[in-house]
Amino acid sequence: MTTRRKLLAGFGAAAMAPLVALAQKPGTRIPRVGYLFSFVPAEGQHLWEACRTGLRGLGYVEGRSILLEPRWAEGHHERLPGLARDLVNLPVDVLVAAATPANRAAKAATSTIPIVMVAVGDPVKVGLVASLARPGGNITGLSLLTPELSGRRLQLLLEISGRAKRVAALINPDNDVHAVFLEETRAAATKLGVQLEPLRARNDREMQQAFDSAGAQHFEGVVLFDDPVLWSHRKLAVALAARHRLPVVYGYSEFVDEGGLISYGPDRPDQYRRTAAYVDRILKGARPANLPIEQPTRFELVVNMKTAKALGLAIPQSILVRADKVIE
Repeated sequence: MTTRRKLLAGFGAAAMAPLVALAQKPGTRIPRVGYLFSFVPAEGQHLWEACRTGLRGLGYVEGRSILLEPRWAEGHHERLPGLARDLVNLPVDVLVAAATPANRAAKAATSTIPIVMVAVGDPVKVGLVASLARPGGNITGLSLLTPELSGRRLQLLLEISGRAKRVAALINPDNDVHAVFLEETRAAATKLGVQLEPLRARNDREMQQAFDSAGAQHFEGVVLFDDPVLWSHRKLAVALAARHRLPVVYGYSEFVDEGGLISYGPDRPDQYRRTAAYVDRILKGARPANLPIEQPTRFELVVNMKTAKALGLAIPQSILVRADKVIE
């Protein structure tokens, strides 16, 4: 009993480590699911918890009917291939991979273990799957793909900032899908009569350089592309945007919670929670090749009025009435 109490008391820390079977019957094999995350554990804890919540909702009990193996790249994409191989060598029965770089590493590590993607921008264009309807191969899951999303974010920025003519797109050159995002945003910028220029950042130092450049070049706004590394440095991004008095539109609401101006994008915790349904179906015998990739249906628009006031911006009523959350 004392040992069990100690195990439960340390469960919060153990969320980052493999979970041990507590009541495995002799001869019974418990399925093992690996999770590959690019971000820092402390920053992505709510997304990890969403994955676990989804499994609990389907009746799985960690350590008894399922074993979970999370791996974290701590914001370093170069660590992902080694972490993916580690999970494959365990082996795991299913591998859940978050965002495009993690899925590329997972795909390179195995062609046989089923992979459930989540938070991938365009899995077809980056070569992860053959199609959304019939992925083929060993990968399926949830995509962020929505053709109008980039244009909507740019439009929001223009509505807030007024007649902006020069806008920067902050991208991570190590994230393959950012080339797709940039192409879509450029197309929207052309239609809106806006000059769009990319700024690149793959770590905190380069992020500071990018924002300093945007300020020095007098850009009138920034679109920060979805990326686990940029997301891990969201406090710095928000601070730099405030320092240079730049209106920035983000894809994730966590930026706005930290003091960012506005975000618009899929409900991320909901996507991570829904990975459980794919894991469940695969463990029950479904083949990833035949499971259609799900596109987001729930989107969040979040506005920080305090930040808008600090920037001297008046948020149009047309945006406020559409907002899911307004931070005063």
